[in-house]
Amino acid sequence: MSVGSKELAPVELDTFEDERLVEELKKAKEELFNLRFQSATGQLESHGRLRAVKRDIARIYTVIRERELGIRATPVAAEVPATKKKSTKKAAADEAPADETAEEASK
Repeated sequence: MSVGSKELAPVELDTFEDERLVEELKKAKEELFNLRFQSATGQLESHGRLRAVKRDIARIYTVIRERELGIRATPVAAEVPATKKKSTKKAAADEAPADETAEEASK
């Protein structure tokens, strides 16, 4: 998916998890910086691209804020099936100090 395109619709942003939204926001801000730099040096070919990227940034910020306020639902992450943990000596050794500190605290 390209930033600043019609593919970045609010409906599609609803399906993104929070980490992906932050990632898309970083990409869009980086692209905006590059476009502004090109504009300042006279190398910018498509001025409409600036507007599209600014709108994408605003869309992402809107979705993030609406999720914070509870207006929009956060997508549910696909749960990984639980697997049985194998008992190892290292796991037992890691648990032992925690048990000892709990006993010492209760004294």
